[in-house]
Amino acid sequence: MKREIYDEDHEAFRGSVKEFLDRSVVPHVEQHASEKALPREFWLEAGKQGFLGLEIPETYGGSEAGDYRFNAVLLEELAKVNAALPACVGIHADITAPYIVQLCNEEQRQRWLPGVASGETLLAIGMTEPSGGSDLAGLKSTAVRDGDDWVVNGSKTFITNGYSADLVITAVRTSPEKKARGITLFALPATGEGFSRGRKLDKVGQDEADTSELNFSNLRVTDDDIVGELDNGFIHMMQNLPQERLGCAIANVAHAKQILAETLVYAKERKAFGQGIGSFQHNKFLLAELVTQIDVTQAFMDQCIVAHAKGELTAVDAAKAKWWTSQVQNDVLDHCVQLYGGYGYMNEYRVARAWRDARVSKIWAGSNEIMKELIGRDLGL
Repeated sequence: MKREIYDEDHEAFRGSVKEFLDRSVVPHVEQHASEKALPREFWLEAGKQGFLGLEIPETYGGSEAGDYRFNAVLLEELAKVNAALPACVGIHADITAPYIVQLCNEEQRQRWLPGVASGETLLAIGMTEPSGGSDLAGLKSTAVRDGDDWVVNGSKTFITNGYSADLVITAVRTSPEKKARGITLFALPATGEGFSRGRKLDKVGQDEADTSELNFSNLRVTDDDIVGELDNGFIHMMQNLPQERLGCAIANVAHAKQILAETLVYAKERKAFGQGIGSFQHNKFLLAELVTQIDVTQAFMDQCIVAHAKGELTAVDAAKAKWWTSQVQNDVLDHCVQLYGGYGYMNEYRVARAWRDARVSKIWAGSNEIMKELIGRDLGL
């Protein structure tokens, strides 16, 4: 099915991203997986190509495309390689950078954004805590005023880019008595005394993404490190979560679509009982269903991408996109594994890794159950 949402400029940009990935990433994916991280060389080269500054004004070294469809193209191409790439790059460029652009003052933008755009300052976002995941209002990490400073204590977990990040936009409680209305975002430097990282977490999938715990012990910061308004962090996060969920959804579809395309080729080439396994009626019907699922989901996603580019995407539609695409992705990839047979369970085959990598998409950025709760509330239930 032809997609009408992209023009020649978007497709030219897609070509640039693909060329970069084919040259600088694809030959090294095994190394990235073994090291459980993307090397700094990757970030610097991506920054040089302008891929990390799509949300950043040119004044601060970015390219500020001003059209979210370029973000979507980048995420789609990254997802075709593996699921970890859009997760890591998305956290840095598509999710965390906008907090600085939209919420910070001029001095803060000048201090942080040039390094973000160039890949010299790697970003992460610290929301999830060991005691709770999707319940952002229940944060236990705190920042307590001490003279002109704030003293931060607490911990975060499952932080993508956490092991390598130079700056972490972190949600902490500054006014406990206000509950959700007492949360503030701070930009915590990884070099600060009292900032420490746990080990790289041993995940089921997405080995290429460095994910870790972060710990803060009497870490001192100042008002100059506050992102946005004091005690308004929860609202800031709620305003930015739709783009995060949309980015996840874009990657979900592109990732599943790529592996399904490879499975179609395999089904034509793999012989059983003297014929290609795709020619058996059950497999033929199954593949027809999977392709239809992807095409229908892509049509909805394209509507969401266009809506967001116009500033019209609602939080509810973002929730629909996030849960639906992650479910479709997991269903499609599970069937792909089955079509590969025993080979589908071997790590040397991309389908096996993709299947493992995809499972977390039903959990992160708000679990699918939370997404359905948001949709249900909108229905007045």
